[in-house]
Amino acid sequence: MTSRRLRVLIQHLPPESATMTALRNELTDEELAEQADNGRPEKGRWSQQEQLLAAAVDSIRRLEFITVCANTEEKDRPDPPEPIKRPGARARPPRPVLSESDNELLFQLINGGAA
Repeated sequence: MTSRRLRVLIQHLPPESATMTALRNELTDEELAEQADNGRPEKGRWSQQEQLLAAAVDSIRRLEFITVCANTEEKDRPDPPEPIKRPGARARPPRPVLSESDNELLFQLINGGAA
């Protein structure tokens, strides 16, 4: 088997194959950023059907979370659901939490207070 033939076989493996998963997991952050900037969606690791299914599952999880939050006390609410991990996408960094003093300063700024 030639090296060209092997490359073609690897490139056409299904995205869920063990080989493609291993290759995807070995990418560095810089390589992922480069692929995101220069990427071509039609060459993605997931098909459009898989992306739509993941989006539907994320939406259902979010709706379930909203329903639970609407029907429970604020102190008993669960954490928001994590979206399904997509190939080549890193988790979003957590949002910063404002302290009480930051909240007060923001409130004053919004209402035309201390500048």
